[in-house]
Amino acid sequence: MTPAGMDSGNGMVQPRLLIVGAGAAGQALVQEIQRDRLPVEPVAFLDDDPQLIGTEICGLPVRGGTSALEVVAAEVGADEVLLAVPSSGGRLIRRMVLLCKRAGLPFRIVPGLRDIVVGDVHFAQVSEVRPEHLLGRETVDFQDVAARQVVAGKTVLVTGAGGSIGGELCRRLLPLSPNRLILLGRGENSLFEIAGELEPARGECQLQTVVADVRDRARMEVLAKRLKPDLILHAAAHKHVPLMEENPEEAVLVNVGGTANLIRFAQRVGAARFVLISTDKAVAPTSVMGATKKLAEMLVRDAARDTNGTRFMIVRFGNVLGSRGSVVPFFQARIRSGLPLPVTDAEMTRYFMTIKEAALLVIEAMVMGDRGATYILEMGNPVSILELAQNLLALSGYDPASGDHGPGVEITGLRAGERLHESLHEVDEDLQPSTHPLIRRAVCDQEDSPSAVAALGRMLALAEAGDIIELRRLLAGLLDRPRLAEAP
Repeated sequence: MTPAGMDSGNGMVQPRLLIVGAGAAGQALVQEIQRDRLPVEPVAFLDDDPQLIGTEICGLPVRGGTSALEVVAAEVGADEVLLAVPSSGGRLIRRMVLLCKRAGLPFRIVPGLRDIVVGDVHFAQVSEVRPEHLLGRETVDFQDVAARQVVAGKTVLVTGAGGSIGGELCRRLLPLSPNRLILLGRGENSLFEIAGELEPARGECQLQTVVADVRDRARMEVLAKRLKPDLILHAAAHKHVPLMEENPEEAVLVNVGGTANLIRFAQRVGAARFVLISTDKAVAPTSVMGATKKLAEMLVRDAARDTNGTRFMIVRFGNVLGSRGSVVPFFQARIRSGLPLPVTDAEMTRYFMTIKEAALLVIEAMVMGDRGATYILEMGNPVSILELAQNLLALSGYDPASGDHGPGVEITGLRAGERLHESLHEVDEDLQPSTHPLIRRAVCDQEDSPSAVAALGRMLALAEAGDIIELRRLLAGLLDRPRLAEAP
């Protein structure tokens, strides 16, 4: 669409902006545009507050509510729509995307509420709508001074560094000035890529890549003689629920055996802090993957009872939006291929947070560093997977209301090990606040059964032998979860 905006006087046409939201964010943007004479022209507001409709704010008329977007956009000759509603969630964004599509206008969005509160809203922050905006989540207030005191000058080891979470942890740790950052993983290509990405920003930090499999106990024993990390963040794990139902021995060898190896490694090198990255699927597990992460948590809590050595802790959270293999990139790939989006059940929900949020909050939890603590990241409200699929279709330009469903959605039914809803904590865990508003601590008076730790050797032997039937029975008995014994 050819812009219908005014000529700025230098031959440049200024796009005419229709701003949705006449509150603090919208006003701040208009004032900045007017004050700094930016090359755009705000022409009107839309706002669903009936008391504002018909008034004038910052010299601009409030022409109606959001439902009037198409009509008002045509009346004022808008070239672009700007959403300045910092608390907007997925449904509002999806609705705005569809309305803008019908009006033939591009659509952008302003920063979140946290930026509004601290007065840090600028036109340069306005961005294209991305999948993470569908969550309506805030950015993390990262306490970098405290984090730098813990990380600066230290040697930090990240396992699974080539993965989504591990790689993001490395990106967020590097600005905290560690002396050395060790990237450990078993995929040489992914390690090569993340090391190459970090190299230009490493400054005085020494980057070291180590190709190793955490389940290889002998290899980890050798590395313990060579590497002396002060801080260990253990992100390496198998995470796909249906895939681990088919390969339970792999889940045990990596998620349980690998964690046991890293615990011994941490104790051997005298690391100051050790963080296990866990998952909501470890809560009352119904899948092999969840069961193995539950057992990994139990191993870490057992190690934490040694009050003279490493401070072991756990950070548990739900799904990470945009991580490799997660639902959003999977859906996006399906949309690009013109294939329907498979949703297992119309009622299914999951907790989501952005990958940046997750990494920063893991570091915050490590800084707190309470021995034996289980930290739960604040995930907000659970997200409907069906609604997420519909939102992504809308972001891709499809408009069901106009009969354009695109590839559409296909309800497929629950897969082995899956459940409709997840929980972030056990029923006997009491959630208590921490010094960070987005991190809580799960406290449980009931100690783990020592039988799980005692059965580690037999569990690994069954996994190595490929005795899946007995392995499943053992997992079911150790965790008192009979369904785990059932093969898919």
